[in-house]
This record gives sequence, structure tokens and C-alpha cells, in this order.
Amino acid sequence: MSRRNIQRSHRKAVIAIASISAFAITLTACSGSGGSEAAADGGGLGTADKHVKITMMSNDAFAETWQEQLVPEFNKAYPYIDVTIDSTPYDSLLAKGLLNGTSPSPDYDLITLDDPWTPQLAEAGVLLDLKSEADQWTEDDYDWDDFNSAPLASSEWDGGQYGVPLRSNLLVMLYNKDLYAKAGLPEPTPELTWDQYMEQAPELVQDTDGDGAVDSWAAGLTWVRGVLSPPFWQTVLNSNGGTLFDEDMNPTFDTDEGVAALQTQVDLLEYAPPGATTYNYNEPLDAFRQGKIATLFTWGSAYKSAAVDSTVTTLTPEQVGIQTMPAGSEGASAHRGIWSGSVFKNSDNPEAAWALLQWMSSKEGELWSSANLGSFPARKSTLASEPAEPWLAPVYTAIQSGFDVAAEGEMWRPRSPDSNAIQEILANETSAAVQGDRTAEEALDRAAAEIKELLEK
Repeated sequence: MSRRNIQRSHRKAVIAIASISAFAITLTACSGSGGSEAAADGGGLGTADKHVKITMMSNDAFAETWQEQLVPEFNKAYPYIDVTIDSTPYDSLLAKGLLNGTSPSPDYDLITLDDPWTPQLAEAGVLLDLKSEADQWTEDDYDWDDFNSAPLASSEWDGGQYGVPLRSNLLVMLYNKDLYAKAGLPEPTPELTWDQYMEQAPELVQDTDGDGAVDSWAAGLTWVRGVLSPPFWQTVLNSNGGTLFDEDMNPTFDTDEGVAALQTQVDLLEYAPPGATTYNYNEPLDAFRQGKIATLFTWGSAYKSAAVDSTVTTLTPEQVGIQTMPAGSEGASAHRGIWSGSVFKNSDNPEAAWALLQWMSSKEGELWSSANLGSFPARKSTLASEPAEPWLAPVYTAIQSGFDVAAEGEMWRPRSPDSNAIQEILANETSAAVQGDRTAEEALDRAAAEIKELLEK
């Protein structure tokens, strides 16, 4: 991002934070609390006589699991740190984090951040730079260099490291081996291109039971409007060498390549089950688990429920393959999705908070979380290790390949303090094309114009 855009974004962040800060200060004055600054010594790690208490606000999708299963394991190494993980709805996390980070009397020491959020909180100055400001509390064997660059970069901003990856994910292609065999098609490989896939798609629309009616279709993905619907289109664009923005944050997606990528998402509806325009995350996953679609473009974390968990799927690991998404002119494609953990700069106990994040993202912690919680690792050493369960072996291979591809092609959501607003615009306009309200070209022209106007404010 250019210095001009950084300064402009910073001014907007300051204005937004000022209003939130004023509200927080008003609440503090009403409650009679004087607030406090973080302990200069970091607050320590507690003792048998005096435990340290820390609180994390976390996405409600995994907060309860962490509290019940992960915290007791962490306490085996750090028995004097009492951890509370507060379940917070996804839509509330960012705003709640901004409020807490500017409060003179914060309730939380840590926060989990979705992939595009770090720039906004880092620009606001509410997060601890873990490589510089927490270096004195970092274990000698933590090994920053062992992280894959793609997941680690999700919590980097303007030269600082404001978090560490706790739950890694990627857009991948899951495929039903039986349905490919029935269609007489070879199983997908990393070399499969989008053009080849689109040629094969009609053959994957099949009558599998011979009753004369189609009962299995080619593709499933998120077509309904949402902040996670644009990544599919973007992944196709990236695989052909296209980008969302240039170095000065000028939109570069409203091109012939961008239109062709969005048209791919639209055209796949022809080979999807009836009503697929309403597909969000769960609907195509359910269809895949029931053997109704041959290929599912989704987040890799869905693999276990699609292929392993017999309580929700009719398939087995022997029937389900996993690959990076089809290739474009520049090679294979993927799309990064990372939940990172960050420490609030106004925490009273930053040393204990960083100890929790270090353990969760350490080699030891990643191995435990992978084996016991099914979380995908971010470390190269973990992904190269023999997994606890045999079904994870092909998943690890695909995830490592996907990280390499994502890093090379910068396949991730916008990196900007305005990333949420940008993603909303992209979701609105790409969805309009999918739903048939606009052509792909019209949708991307409108998105580019709206984003330019947003960034000029």
C-alpha cells in the first residue's frame, strides 16, 4: 500500500477509534473506574499462591471447544494461568475488539481475528507487536521461521507481527472418487485446469441408479451472497495471474480476466443441483456428503465431516479425494483463510496472554490441536510430520501445497484497514452476477467504482 493510502486509511481509523474511545471513556467515568495500563513487567505467569487471570474473546464456532479441551491441556504447562475464553458471535468480534482495545479498563487480554481484520486493529494501535514488544517473553525454541509464510502473513501489517495463526484453512477441491469413476473420468490432479474441469462438468451430471432421472451433479460451492462468496471468483482470477488491487490499492479486477473468472462461478450453476443459487456453506457440503455432487469447492476444514465423521456423512476417506483447486494460466489455485490470535496492547497481563498464544501455535500445541481438535497446522514441521490419524495424510499434503500456491499468488482477501467494507462491496456485486441481476462485467465495473469511492473518502 502506498504511503498516501496508508495515511488516508490511518486518518479514517483514528476518527472511528476516537468515537469508540469516547464512548468507552464515558462508560468508565460512569462506573467510577480509573482504568489501568499494562504492567511494565508483563504481569508474570502467576504463582501457586497468586494465579494470573486472562480472558480471550473468540469466535463462537470454536470458543467452547477451546475452553473445555484446550485450556486444560495448556494448564499442564502453565498451571498458574487461569484462562477464560468468551464465545463471541462472528459479526460482533471486530467491533467488540476495537472497543476493548481503546478502553482504559479492558475486559479482554486477547482476541481471535479473521484473516482480513488485522490491518484495521493494527492501524488503530490496539494490538501488541509480538516480534518486538513481546520478544522478551518469547521462548528460545518458538521458531518463527517454521511457519508457512501464507498463514503467518495474515497477522502481519506494515512491518509488524500482530498475531500468530491458531486455526489455518484453505479453499480446496474435494471430490467423490466413485462418481468420477462412474463418469469414466480420471481423478483430479494439481495439473487439472479450469478449462478442463468445465469440459468435464457435463459428464459429472449423472443418473447413478439407472431410473432415467439425474440424481448427481458436478459442482457445489457458496453461491449465495456473503462475505465468503467472493473468494471463489478471486481464486480463479488469481490462478490466471490477476489481482484485486495494485500497490496503490487501485482496483485491478474489473478486467477481461476478472470477468472471465466471475463467469466461471456463474457458469458452474448449469452443472449444480436445482436451487443451488441458495447454497451457502452447509447446503453444498450436505449434498456432497450424500453423494449428490462430484466436486465440492470449500474450506479444507470440511474434509473430516465430509469423509470421516460417519454420524453426518455417507462417505469414507477411501471415497473422498482432496486437491488444490483447478489451475489457471499461472498454475494451481487456493485461497487462504486464517484465524489468528492477538494480544491487546492494553492488557494487564500481556506475558501470560502471549504464553497462551505461544503454546497454542507452538510445534507441541499444533500437534496436540491437530490430533485432538482436527485443527489444520500452519507450521511446515507439523505438516511434514506423520499425522495422528491416517486420513489426515492426504489433507496435510494438500494443505502444504495450498499454502505454497497461496503465498506465490497472494491468494487471500484484501489487505487494508477497509477490508471489511471492500469485501461487502465485492460480495454484493459478485452475488448480483451469480443471481442474474447483472452481467459479470457490469458487476465488476460497479464494484470497482464503489471501492474507489470508499477509499477516496
